[in-house]
Amino acid sequence: MNTKALLKQDARVIGLVGLAHGVSHFYHLILAALFPWLKTEFGLRYSELALLMTVFFVISGIGQALAGFVVDRVGARRVLFSGMAMLGVSALVLSNAHNYAGLVVGALMAGMGNSIFHPADYTILNQRVTRERLAHGFSVHGVSGSIGWAAAPLFLTGVASATDWRTALLSAAALPAIVLAILWWNREALRPDPIVRHAAGAQQGGSFDFLRLPSVWMCFGFFFLTALALGGIQSFSSTGLVKLYGMSLAMATSAFMAYMLASAAGMMLGGFLGAGRKNHDRTIAAAFALAAVLALLLGLAVVPAWGALVLMALVGFFSGIAGPSRDLMIRAAAPKNATGRVYGVVYSGLDSGLAVGPLLFGLMMDAGKPQFVFAGIAFFLLLAIATATGVGSRTRATASAAA
Repeated sequence: MNTKALLKQDARVIGLVGLAHGVSHFYHLILAALFPWLKTEFGLRYSELALLMTVFFVISGIGQALAGFVVDRVGARRVLFSGMAMLGVSALVLSNAHNYAGLVVGALMAGMGNSIFHPADYTILNQRVTRERLAHGFSVHGVSGSIGWAAAPLFLTGVASATDWRTALLSAAALPAIVLAILWWNREALRPDPIVRHAAGAQQGGSFDFLRLPSVWMCFGFFFLTALALGGIQSFSSTGLVKLYGMSLAMATSAFMAYMLASAAGMMLGGFLGAGRKNHDRTIAAAFALAAVLALLLGLAVVPAWGALVLMALVGFFSGIAGPSRDLMIRAAAPKNATGRVYGVVYSGLDSGLAVGPLLFGLMMDAGKPQFVFAGIAFFLLLAIATATGVGSRTRATASAAA
């Protein structure tokens, strides 16, 4: 295949996987974006609302670890299609909820659908994208996720304000249906690599050997800590900004949007930084250190309201820079022919953190301590730096020993 054809193939695969990933992240926030409506409709406390997010991410985390094994056995494409369909069904169930239990069931189903995306996405990217463009593929993958996060509150609050929250969820159900049709139409580009599938199947006796690697669990810890911070940003940064700075909810939502869009810009830059470097943990450490300092400034409320919006954008930008380096760090730490399993287990740390984070920060908000939300975000980012440098050190030591 010539260079032009390879570029076209890579762009097609990266675009399709990115589109699917954007839908996954959109669904992360279909409940959080509607918290004001759900709180009024069902008379819920902040901690009860946060528990819905916990249900979503606990189920997603458990399912993600299991989905990695399924991906390595039956291929990523089938798993990707099934997850996309489940997301659409979950929105239909949520739109028809008439009590808190109905919301819990819908959150559970959405978590099941979400669980497949990281092991499926990263397996497809590693199998179908050429090595020299893989960092850019990871960058687009991260950017599409940020766009999904940014689009969810805009779309859902817009529809809910114009109509009601049930109509917003019904409208959200159409998104995975449309994307599933696009993926099916382009299914040949997403075909599983038969050589990798055969190799994975030939090593069934050692399917769990990768769990003995300390670097895998350090990657899990890294994702857990960063997700704790992200859970605070997603669920309660807007409410916290309103209480700390006295800004309107519309302005606070704009600050969250600024975080997401700046994060996407940071990921684009991070793709170029990741492609040109080997010590990915050092890029992560520098970016997270800056983001943590800025989050602390937000919690201290030493800037005017417009300054808080700028700080939120900068936190997002520096956090985004770390994204592609994070994925390349995991790829370097993963054994061959275990891509789905490693990404499934490691990214279950993300879901675990997102399950605990909203509940933890929801308790802070119930206690009337919005400044603790931003202090906690900074604290967890700083802890994540230690796990990243640990992974990097072990990967370099393993490479030196092999050489």
